[in-house]
Amino acid sequence: MAARTEHTPTSSGTRRLVAACRTDIPVLTRQLIAAIFTDIPEWTDYSPVSRDDLHTACCRYLTRVLDRVAGEVTVPDRDDVAAAIGRNRAAQGVPLEVMLRTFRLGGQIVWEALLDRAGELPPGEVRRIGVATWSAIDGMSSALVTSYRSTELEQVRRDERRRHGLIEDLLAGSARDATFAARAARELNLPAHGGYLVVAVRGERPNVEIGTEAALAALGIRSVWHDRVETVVGLVSLEQRDGSAVLDQVRNRIRGRAAASPVVQGLAQIETGHALAMLGLETLPDTERGVVSLEQRYPEALLLRSPDLTALMVARTLGPVLELPTKERQILLRTLAIWLEENCSAANAAPRLHCHRNTVINRLQRISVLLGRRLEGQRSYLELSLALAALEMGHHQD
Repeated sequence: MAARTEHTPTSSGTRRLVAACRTDIPVLTRQLIAAIFTDIPEWTDYSPVSRDDLHTACCRYLTRVLDRVAGEVTVPDRDDVAAAIGRNRAAQGVPLEVMLRTFRLGGQIVWEALLDRAGELPPGEVRRIGVATWSAIDGMSSALVTSYRSTELEQVRRDERRRHGLIEDLLAGSARDATFAARAARELNLPAHGGYLVVAVRGERPNVEIGTEAALAALGIRSVWHDRVETVVGLVSLEQRDGSAVLDQVRNRIRGRAAASPVVQGLAQIETGHALAMLGLETLPDTERGVVSLEQRYPEALLLRSPDLTALMVARTLGPVLELPTKERQILLRTLAIWLEENCSAANAAPRLHCHRNTVINRLQRISVLLGRRLEGQRSYLELSLALAALEMGHHQD
């Protein structure tokens, strides 16, 4: 209806009526500003807007309504005045509901002013003026909402880009500069100093539950979670809390494979924490789920840091066993691993392997013969355990 009304030729009586109301725009503007402010704060949240700005916008709005009633503007839902007001108020943080209420109040003031001056106009023409007036209000309100929402979206995207860049800079070590650390702390709502855990989660955001940041904040734990190409990184502030207790809360929100750094001090050490968390993540097998601390994976981390030496150690320690056919190799390696886990007790290992104790002993003797060494002894336990850990991380041969 709005489009048909505004493209219909306007009568001379309507144009004269609008012209008469235009002379009263200053009065109508004051009426609108007075009507805006009430005793209900959420209806009048114009605190970021100067009085001159508000006065100018109200004047432009009322003038544009009259222009549209007179048929001088014929773009139903693409009004540049309403769009400009929407952009400005969104940037200033004025709630959209406040703006829509202002538009309705302005429409009512214009309509009452037109009625007061309608005089002897025929009822049919007065009705058409009413339709044109409220059609103009609807069209401008639509333009306002579209512009306001677009500006909000642009702001969100801009804020996300700034936040993304800020966290990337933290991970790159920029917080060693105290000025940058202070700015990052302020913009991310994190403390510049104190203990932090850095958590690295393999995969995309679904591996970290939606709302993790808010859920932790409800417990008084401040954090930020950051999407990268292949990982999600969490920076979790301890603020005098026990690191293990905080990590337990984080663990409840993680579905994928993840690792946490040891506690690092302040934003200045976030780069170090991230490197340690990523190192811990690389020690985990692909089938692993949940969060582990690097402190639980130090032997594996040491192996990962020296891949060439690790490969040599695996070959020297388990080489003859690794050369066996797949099925026999897997049985012997599993037997050795469980025997070591059970403190070198064949009796305790047997139930886990679903076989007799003597079978375990026979398999261990077979391994000992193949390797040409005794399996018992502190150094043997250490070397065999490290070699098995390396195999679990992918240092294997078929």
